[in-house]
Amino acid sequence: MTIKVVLADDQALLRSAFRILVDSEADMEVVGEASDGAEAVELTRATNADVVLMDIRMPGTDGLAATRTISADPSLAEVRIVMLTTFEVDEYVVESLRAGASGFLGKGAEPEELLAAIRVAAAGEALLSPVATKGLIAKFLAQGGGSGGAAGGGYETARLAALTVREREVLVQVAGGLSNDQIAERLQVSPLTVKTHVNRAMAKLGARDRAQLVVIAYETGLVRPRTE
Repeated sequence: MTIKVVLADDQALLRSAFRILVDSEADMEVVGEASDGAEAVELTRATNADVVLMDIRMPGTDGLAATRTISADPSLAEVRIVMLTTFEVDEYVVESLRAGASGFLGKGAEPEELLAAIRVAAAGEALLSPVATKGLIAKFLAQGGGSGGAAGGGYETARLAALTVREREVLVQVAGGLSNDQIAERLQVSPLTVKTHVNRAMAKLGARDRAQLVVIAYETGLVRPRTE
């Protein structure tokens, strides 16, 4: 199956470079290019795209607003969004993950990393490797950018009440950036069992994917951010 990719970035030269790279792969193709978020949403709908490479900062409708729109549309539930950012630490990345993005990638990433990110996202996994996403969320929440921990109060505690003890254990491991196989080895269960727990946790918490599970784990205080 060919992965259909939409490129959303206000820099035409960068889009051209991404297009050449993506179209050089046998299992993926660029089906549209957008220079702002509104156009990205339209193209995503029109092309039945699988993955959107979305720049965070664009004129007009930015990548964050576009991500929210795509994630809120039931007809686009299978679309995966990878945020592109110039800076590794960007508070908007956290907001994008909350809005439904599957992960993020620095614009300075190597070509192989970009292609791998597209494949990972298309497969329905969160782009959490390297574990920069986890560190980013931790730093942002530690600086007061989220509602987690003590500030979250009873509401945040209630969000986790629906989870079983094992589901909480798995959620902690997901927040650590571990894959299903790694979690299975650590908890001495099968990868299929881990996948079942992850899916149930996502359903109970209303999370779109694993990336949102990471955000929730920090916001609720289940996992505490490092402040060093």
